[in-house]
Amino acid sequence: MKQRQSSKVAVISIFFAVMLVVHLLSSVIFNVLPLPIKPTLLSIPVIVASIIYGPRIGATLGFLMGMISLITNTVVLLPTSYLFSPFVENGNFYSLIIALVPRILIGVTPYYVYKLFQKVDKLGLILAGAIGSLTNTIFVLGGIFILFSSVYNGNIQALLAIVLGTNSIAEMIIAAILTLIIVPRLKKIRA
Repeated sequence: MKQRQSSKVAVISIFFAVMLVVHLLSSVIFNVLPLPIKPTLLSIPVIVASIIYGPRIGATLGFLMGMISLITNTVVLLPTSYLFSPFVENGNFYSLIIALVPRILIGVTPYYVYKLFQKVDKLGLILAGAIGSLTNTIFVLGGIFILFSSVYNGNIQALLAIVLGTNSIAEMIIAAILTLIIVPRLKKIRA
């Protein structure tokens, strides 16, 4: 029992370390290079861990992803920081919900999508990656639309349309491709 618990802690620690490296590298790259999109790559380790190790470890890593978002938006102030941190101006309890709940769900949905399509392995991996990324998009943007629509004087649809039209499509494609590439290799190592 202790060995099994230690194994889970080790897996979470390794994936969390990968998440921190991905976060730091993507922050530097997307802030230095003038790219038209800034996809969230932090969800990929959460999606991969969810498929390989299950929804509990996935949800734990999703929570940690949400904490990274919360801390980042508290320390590095951007015009949208209040959406993810209750500790900045205009932030509130809803900010905490948007920062954590969608990210926790990223750790759950890919597991069940993959289980549903497991018989067609490659399709299952592609769909799990894409839907894992889409989970974040739908719940973050939906939460912003529902909980913060008054902040933009009711004109938040324009902001959400821009994000949905650019970042989310790129995120889905990247997540689907990387999930298809990474999961089979990690399954071989795990076996």
